[in-house]
Amino acid sequence: MYRIKSGSTTHCLDDTVAFIGLLNNLHKYSGGELREFFSPGEIVVGRAPGRIDLMGGIADYSGSLVLQLPIAAAAHVALQLCEDPTIRIASLPGSPGDPLRLFEISLANFQRAGLPIDYAAASAIFSRDPEHHWAAYVAGSFHVLMRERREVFKRGARILVSSAVPEGKGVASSAALEVAAMQTIAAAYELEMCPRQIAFLCQRVENLIAGAPCGVMDQMTAACGEAERLLLLLCQPGELKATIGLPNGLAVWGLDSGIRHSIGGADYGTVRTAAFMGYRIIAEMAGLRCHELDASGSIQIHDDKWNGYLANIAPRDFEQHYAAHLPRQMLGEEFLEKYKGITDSVTAVKPGRSYPVLPAARHPIKEHARVKKFAEVLTGWTDLSQAEVLGELMYESHQSYSTCGLGSAGTDDLVSLVREAGTKEGLYGAKITGGGSGGTVAVLGHRAARPAIESIVKRYGERNNYQPVVTSGSSPGAGTFGHLRLAAEM
Repeated sequence: MYRIKSGSTTHCLDDTVAFIGLLNNLHKYSGGELREFFSPGEIVVGRAPGRIDLMGGIADYSGSLVLQLPIAAAAHVALQLCEDPTIRIASLPGSPGDPLRLFEISLANFQRAGLPIDYAAASAIFSRDPEHHWAAYVAGSFHVLMRERREVFKRGARILVSSAVPEGKGVASSAALEVAAMQTIAAAYELEMCPRQIAFLCQRVENLIAGAPCGVMDQMTAACGEAERLLLLLCQPGELKATIGLPNGLAVWGLDSGIRHSIGGADYGTVRTAAFMGYRIIAEMAGLRCHELDASGSIQIHDDKWNGYLANIAPRDFEQHYAAHLPRQMLGEEFLEKYKGITDSVTAVKPGRSYPVLPAARHPIKEHARVKKFAEVLTGWTDLSQAEVLGELMYESHQSYSTCGLGSAGTDDLVSLVREAGTKEGLYGAKITGGGSGGTVAVLGHRAARPAIESIVKRYGERNNYQPVVTSGSSPGAGTFGHLRLAAEM
């Protein structure tokens, strides 16, 4: 039996207690397939939650403020060191009927002639077989630590993953897994890293190993979030401004549309690239110095005016001086001929693709202003009459997503149902979350509005033949949780 040997039990939450119970019953799992996965030695346990993106969303990669709430659902990772320099990972099913997933790789695969391989080569290891791509979010941490921190791993590990954060729902399941894995690896190998450093390293795992061009807000929330508080983050690139408690009487829910979301999808990547195209065009108009860095077409812009971020352009200046000169749609070929490239390091302009440059550039500029106002209302809170102001900001954000091309019929329907219920039912606002194009809708309402939420779930189910999963509650990020060390008692 494994019991807690050290670590804070203050944050040993119910789901963590259940996870330790699972570790003690692995011999019964999946017909005994995991019977000898761990030896009787020490096990390190880490935990990181998913998140609800209340405001900010896709504006993070353009330097916006964002407001994120860590949710109750989390990923747990258990790690045991071993002498064999091999990483073996077992991922337990997230839902009934899902398979047990296993992956094994020698640490030598991440090196050539004693040096870490480049990111493209590491990414290729996991992209060759789609069935093993999930392992990039865990094993990729070892490669990132080799490259970014020059860590040398002489011992391998056995890693067990169990996540209650639903995949493809827009609540940052990948970030929860990455952060829980990185936190646990750091503790097991005794590597000194603060939560913010862990978040940025995990972003590199997702961008450069898993191949998803996300911003950093998900990883920062999973690492630095606090239970029942909104994390106010300025993504330039990741400055923690404050945590803000929801005023008494307010609550946040997530309603899953049933439409699978993926930030690795074409829509998200297209809109992100289009935003950087807009910044490149504006930089040219503003007379900023631009030059190519290499043959790949990467661009460096010397920007002491907006510090390299679209979100720093004032909305009024954008509309008065730049908006009329940005194309609503632009072929990549035409853009590259005139402007050569963009400053984004994780996406590239594709010649044959059409990009929504104007709406994609406008969104982060306006969203930054919306989030700023949202945070000001929360910090200057007086009474519930202000909740309608917050709700309208959410509806504006949702419409802006749609204008960029990141809406979906399901999320639009959920938002419409919330609007229809309105303040008379205690619901103030709703918006699509995260990368858009499906996934989850965030809803702001009165704490007593759960019956209205249940009514919307029922009506949506009748209309769409899908019963939305409701996300509620909150829990601490990995930095607050820390880690546990378990010892076997014979």
